[in-house]
Amino acid sequence: MKPALLVIDMQKHYVFTDEEKTKLVLQAAQFINDGIALFRKKQLPIICIQHIETECGVVPGTEGFNNIDQLQLLSSDIYTSKTYNNAFNKTNLEEILRNLGVDTVIITGYCAEYCVLSTYRGALDRDFAPILLRNAIASGSKENIRFVENINNLISLGALQTMLS
Repeated sequence: MKPALLVIDMQKHYVFTDEEKTKLVLQAAQFINDGIALFRKKQLPIICIQHIETECGVVPGTEGFNNIDQLQLLSSDIYTSKTYNNAFNKTNLEEILRNLGVDTVIITGYCAEYCVLSTYRGALDRDFAPILLRNAIASGSKENIRFVENINNLISLGALQTMLS
């Protein structure tokens, strides 16, 4: 197994629109950072995926396009962008993963019921093994997070650490 960590759409434009969403995003960010630290320690790929939405002004170079400050991503991590919910749709993500020899994607980020779920299904369609990192996905709704975690493969940080040892 060769995994990569995907960090999806943890951008300022999407996540700080109301108090409840902000709380849920910041909780998820803690777990994403733990995943980032683990992948960095194991020298495994970390891929940051950012959504471009021109009609809302979410484009490279704007503040809203930037990731939230709480994430511990580095400029040396791999970055790619997308315009659809599914991060595989009309992007270079599959090519990046294949070139790295990745067969498993550990998925984190925002928004659970849209981009996270769509990317999970896109990974399945391309014969990658997708797994959600427990507590590392966010939404504006706790119920949507629970739903997405309940219907997909899920791994805790502790189990992931053991698996990568």
